[in-house]
Amino acid sequence: MTTETGSGQMVRALSWKGAFWVAAGVPPLVLFSIGGIAGTTGKLAFVVWIISMIMGFLQSFTYAEMAGMFGNKSGGTSVYGATAWLRYGKLIAPLSVWCNWFAWSPVLSLGCAIAAGYILNALFPIPLAESQMVLDWVTANLASYTAETQSVVDYMAANGVAAADAIQAVASADGVAALTPAFRVWEAFAITIPGLGTLHFNSTFVIGVFLMLVILMIQERGIANTAAAQKWLAIIVLVPLLLVGLVPILTGDINWMNVTNLVPPTAAYSGVDGEWNIGGWTLFLGGLYIAAWSTYGFETAVCYTRELKDPKADTFRAIFYSGLLCIVFFFLIPFSFQGVLGQEGMLAAGIVDGTGVGEALGKMISDNPLVTHVFVILMIMALFLAIMTAMAGSSRTLYQGSRDGWLPKYLGAVNSHGAPRNAMWTDFAFNVILLALASDIAGYFYVLAISNVGYILFNFLNLNAGWIHRIDSAHMERPWKAPTWLIGINTVLAFVNILFLGAGAKVWGYSGALLSGLVFAAFIFPVFWYRHYVVDGGKFPKEAYEDLGLPYGELGARKAGMLPYLALILGAAVVLWSNWFFVLPGTERMAFGDYLLQPLTWFSSTPAE
Repeated sequence: MTTETGSGQMVRALSWKGAFWVAAGVPPLVLFSIGGIAGTTGKLAFVVWIISMIMGFLQSFTYAEMAGMFGNKSGGTSVYGATAWLRYGKLIAPLSVWCNWFAWSPVLSLGCAIAAGYILNALFPIPLAESQMVLDWVTANLASYTAETQSVVDYMAANGVAAADAIQAVASADGVAALTPAFRVWEAFAITIPGLGTLHFNSTFVIGVFLMLVILMIQERGIANTAAAQKWLAIIVLVPLLLVGLVPILTGDINWMNVTNLVPPTAAYSGVDGEWNIGGWTLFLGGLYIAAWSTYGFETAVCYTRELKDPKADTFRAIFYSGLLCIVFFFLIPFSFQGVLGQEGMLAAGIVDGTGVGEALGKMISDNPLVTHVFVILMIMALFLAIMTAMAGSSRTLYQGSRDGWLPKYLGAVNSHGAPRNAMWTDFAFNVILLALASDIAGYFYVLAISNVGYILFNFLNLNAGWIHRIDSAHMERPWKAPTWLIGINTVLAFVNILFLGAGAKVWGYSGALLSGLVFAAFIFPVFWYRHYVVDGGKFPKEAYEDLGLPYGELGARKAGMLPYLALILGAAVVLWSNWFFVLPGTERMAFGDYLLQPLTWFSSTPAE
């Protein structure tokens, strides 16, 4: 084992168990969107998680085969799959890598936004209207309110209540506002960017940036140290989380009315049972669309092939056992959560935005306030676990993209510990911006919806890369080879996922999510053009050809012929058709011609409040 400081070389310091522990940050991802999926799909929520997890596990076998083919690469399956597309279009390969990165990288900002919310709740809580301090404030200030007070007049007009009731309500609201710590509502400034949203530089942003810096410092010590830290974090977090999934089932606390009569809601967040019409199917597919961002994520276990001691044996083990771990948690947690809380409970504000999930988990185990406090702490630790997993994986995607000639050269440097420092700091800078966007609930789900556009595109390209590699790179050694029938099933699933993309991106409160995601994906084209044609003179680095077993400067024959191009055309057609055909409840499907012109208006809209 050697270390070459500043040479771009990583250190083989990881066993498959280490990669497993690094990937153990994926199960807590269920907590990121459990409320959003429940609100969107109603009683179907736990079914969405189960279906999505089964699909993710099946797909992992294609990824495992490709990972074993490239023992000298890092960065994960997007890198391994991208090489299959090199012969068919130089722009397609970096698109796969870029989409994977901008899908995974936002876990940093989203996780830190939720963690910051927990910290604010703990240190700077908003007082309850029925708390003694608020009641005392109201008693002391009630005399200053009359029926002629403007805020009271406005309240009576809006709610149609008597003056006495309006005075009490307004005074109570003012008491809560007066007693809320100033830092809790502090905001230095906000910047609205048309077509994107509003950047909030507030208390959530400040705390989130600090948390990201802490995680960055840990990861600068190298992958072995990261794996060691995550091992203990995972044990501390996942064992109680497993109990949350098991205890309600074993104690009989599941209300079976909450997990039967499986129909979609009448509308997102309505909490009212609907029917299986086009609107209902759209909500269901929207849930499957966003769940994929979490459930498929254990593919990060093969991001560290270049750092594995024995990549031929360890790649399959790492992703297989990570998949089994995720199956347990993505099956149990959503089922128990829904079975205990029901639709009404899962639509609570703290569940939807993630800041009340820890408290809810604690109450599922015990009514003891101490248990609740413990689970709030565990929730913050779970978020740390997920964030560390995301930073480790996404930074290595940037690193390998640089080494393979797709991204700027500076991203290919490592520090004395073999950690891709420049890539990690780039991740950090990108997520500082996203954190400002995700500091309120509208921005949070907007970032989630946009990033998942990239994830589904990466998924589509990489599942198709499985059969392309079989045809074009049959000469390459495969330490583990997936059954051919499974490669075929996963190819079909690639198109199923792309259908989720077309139908589901619109569900999350922003009509232009699909187009915005595609535009962000397109940012790679000028970046790649400059690196490839200006910096590298139209050729990829020597090691990129060596990894494919090809002479320098030669990409080999296109043995698959027109099939990859036909797959791309069919994928685009499925996205367009599903985005047109599936509409939200209460929405009329427009004429196809008008639909094609719709993107012209998307960027004038803003995320739904």
